[in-house]
Amino acid sequence: MAQIIVVTSGKGGVGKTTSSAAIATGLAIRGHKTVVIDFDIGLRNLDLIMGCERRVVYDFVNVINGESNLNQALIKDKRSENLYVLPASQTRDKDALTREGVGKVLDELSKDFEYIVCDSPAGIETGALMALYFADVAIVTTNPEVSSVRDSDRILGILQSKSRRAEQNLEPIKEYLLLTRYSPTRVKNGEMLSVADVEEILAIKLLGVIPESQAVLRASNSGVPVIMDQESDAGQAYGDTVSRLLGEEIPLRFVTEEKKGLLKRIFGS
Repeated sequence: MAQIIVVTSGKGGVGKTTSSAAIATGLAIRGHKTVVIDFDIGLRNLDLIMGCERRVVYDFVNVINGESNLNQALIKDKRSENLYVLPASQTRDKDALTREGVGKVLDELSKDFEYIVCDSPAGIETGALMALYFADVAIVTTNPEVSSVRDSDRILGILQSKSRRAEQNLEPIKEYLLLTRYSPTRVKNGEMLSVADVEEILAIKLLGVIPESQAVLRASNSGVPVIMDQESDAGQAYGDTVSRLLGEEIPLRFVTEEKKGLLKRIFGS
């Protein structure tokens, strides 16, 4: 059976789709057959970040409605033979997702894939609740600022009470924290919560800290998941995140302010 991973948040714009693409790509690179699903019906973006927007013919809702089969809708990634994308519909509304329909698609995918990564919309609307319901693992993605963290705490409450595992009295969903757009300099200046602050508030295991980086925007614009850019801090941090997800003990990087050498202090970066 596949492990179903939902990448979720309470607040929009925290980097869920970037993280979903990076984590799915990282798992595939490690040799695990992985599919990443866009649950944001009506506002699909995952296909853009994965660089496959021109190859979308059928989508998630088409499969649920029986208008196509999974083989027709799944898009094979150009960079990894182990990675597939199931895009969202741009023309339907979020009520097109039904629990029965989503469950049937996930069951079918579970026969062929090791990991199913669900890119959830923000908040607690239909698409988000549907993605959360079926999760085995939840990666709660947040920026280090108060409103984002507070909204993530709300999501944790839903995970613990409204998931399939909670309903069926099964082992709880594994909850992990992914902290994105982190800047040690801004933390030092009191403009941003620290890693310790966020951990204290949410009290879940820290999976990764992704530094604020222009590489994320460049990667999104070029349709290449940022984890492929191993020259960048963000790409390396997502690589570390995937390693921890797979059970490896990897020390945190990019959480302290870089000390500038003499030349940098004189001439700048």
